[in-house]
Amino acid sequence: MDDYKKLADLIFPNINKSVADYEKEYPERNLKEGAKVTRYAPSPTGFMHIGNFYSSVINYVLAKQSGGVFFLRNEDTDSSRELSGAVEYIRHVLEHYHINPDEYEYRDINKEAGNYGPYIQSERKDIYHAFIKELVSQGKAYPCFLTQEEMDEIRATQTAGKKRIGIYGKYAKYRDLSPVDAMERIKSGEKYTVRLKSSGNFFNKFKFNDLVFGEMEFPENDIDIPIMKSSNLLPTYHFAHLVDDHLMRTTHVVRGQEWMSSVPVHYELFKTFGFKMPKYIHTPLILKKDGDKIRKISKRLDPEARMTYYEEKGYPVYSLIEAIMTIANSNYEQWREGHPDADFTEFEFSPKKMSSAGALFDLDKLDNISKNYLSKLKASEVFDGLDEWSKIYDTDFNALINKHKDYTISVLNIEREQKKPRKDFACFSEVKDNIWYMYNELFDGAIFDFSFLKHEEDAKKIISTYLNEYFDINDDKDTWFNKIKELTEKMGYCSNMKEYKENPDNYRGSTADISNVIRVALTTKLTTPDLYEIINILGDAEVRARFSKICG
Repeated sequence: MDDYKKLADLIFPNINKSVADYEKEYPERNLKEGAKVTRYAPSPTGFMHIGNFYSSVINYVLAKQSGGVFFLRNEDTDSSRELSGAVEYIRHVLEHYHINPDEYEYRDINKEAGNYGPYIQSERKDIYHAFIKELVSQGKAYPCFLTQEEMDEIRATQTAGKKRIGIYGKYAKYRDLSPVDAMERIKSGEKYTVRLKSSGNFFNKFKFNDLVFGEMEFPENDIDIPIMKSSNLLPTYHFAHLVDDHLMRTTHVVRGQEWMSSVPVHYELFKTFGFKMPKYIHTPLILKKDGDKIRKISKRLDPEARMTYYEEKGYPVYSLIEAIMTIANSNYEQWREGHPDADFTEFEFSPKKMSSAGALFDLDKLDNISKNYLSKLKASEVFDGLDEWSKIYDTDFNALINKHKDYTISVLNIEREQKKPRKDFACFSEVKDNIWYMYNELFDGAIFDFSFLKHEEDAKKIISTYLNEYFDINDDKDTWFNKIKELTEKMGYCSNMKEYKENPDNYRGSTADISNVIRVALTTKLTTPDLYEIINILGDAEVRARFSKICG
C-alpha cells in the first residue's frame, strides 16, 4: 500500500489533514432526538424556479417542525456554467418568502452563520481533497488517463452495441494500472481524472427506502465514476454530495424525483467510506394541466415555472406558500380549515402524504387561495402590499396611490368589512384594473358603452334625470335605492325584477339597467363593487362632473 500512499501524496502534496481530522472538526450536532437537519443546495447555473422553491419549503418545514436545522449550501463547482446574479437571487427569494436558513454563507454581503461551513463548495476544495486522497491511498480510487477522444469512442461503441454507457469492466482501461506507472504518467504531465474504483456488481440488487416512494430495489453501481478532474481539481457533484452531507450532518435529503437514478452511486459512495446515509425524500414532479393533458411544468414553456413570475404578478407571500403546502401534502387543506390562523410550519408534514404520481400545481387554485387571503386583510394591509409591489413594478400607480393614500384605503375597503367580502383580485398586479376608474387622473378620456340597453338612446336622459331630480350625496343607502326605483318607473322601466323577467317585452328595461347606466357613467364598467359606496367615495363634485361629461 506504500505505493498507493505515494500516489496519493503526488496528487495531493499539500493536503495534510485527514478524514479523521475533519470528523473531529465537524462533530455530530447536539440536537434533540428526532431533530432533522435539512439543506437547500442549489447550483447557481440557473435562476431559482418553482421546483427549487417547492424543495426549499419542504426542507424548511421539516427542520422547523422538528426543532432541527435548515442550512443553505451553494453548490458552485461548475463555474463554467454559473450565471451572474443567480446566487444573489436565491438569497432574495428565500428572504422574500421568509424561508430563512439557520446556517448560510452570503459572499456578496459578507455574512455567514453556522459552524459547519464553508457553505460554498468552491471554498471546500481542501476538504474534498482529503477524502479523495484517502481513497487513493487505500487503492479505492485511481487516476484515469482516458482522453476525451477515447471516451467518445467508448460511448459510440456502447451505444452501437446497446450497452450501458460508462466506464466499467473492460472499458475501465486504467483501473488496474500500477501506482508506479500512474505516478510516471502524472509526472510526465498527462491529464487525468480521479475515478472511484467501484466494487459493485450490476447484477446484484440492493434495497433502498425512499420516504415518498417506499422500499425500492436498485442494481449496484459498477461504474468507475469520476470524482475529481485534474483540470480544475474540484470534485464532481456526486462526491461533493457525499462529503458535504456527511460532515454537515444532514439527516434528510430532499431532492427532485429526477435524481432517483443517482441512488446507486450515492449508496456506493457512502458504503465505501462506511458513512451512514441520510434519509431521502425524492419529491414528485410538479405537473400542470395543459388542455386535456397533464404534463411536467416547463421552465421553457411556462412563465409560472420561474419564481420571478410570482413577484412580478404580486402574489402575497402567504398565498404561494399555501399553494405549495397544498400540493406537498394531501391533508394540508383539511388541517388549514381547522387551523386558519396557524403558521404553516405548525403543520405536521409527512413525506408519506406526498403523491408519488406527481404534484399538480394549479394557478386557478393559487388564485383562489390568494383571493381568499386578500379578502380577509384590512384595507390598510392591502394598501401596504400594493405599495410595496407597485414601487418596483408600477411606479406611476405607486405615486398615484400615495398621493391619495387615505382615499385609496377607502376604495380598497369597499365591501371588505362584511361577512362575505369581495374577492376581486388574486394579486397586486390586478388591483389597478379593478379600481383605476376611482382616480380622476386615470378616468380622463374614458369610453362609455351603453349598448347593453334595449334603447341605447335612453342613457343620457336617465343620467340627466337622475342628476337633476334624484341625486343627493347625503342620502342613506335605503333612500338612495328607493330613488333609483322611482327613477326606474319614471323612465318606463320595471322596478319589480320578477315581473320584468316574466314580461320583459312590456318594459324598456329594468331597475338593473337603470343602475348599470349610472354605474357605467361613473366607472365605464358593468360589474363593480357596491355602487352606493362608489358614489359616496367619489364625492358630490366628482359624481356631478362625470355625469356632466355625458349629458353635456
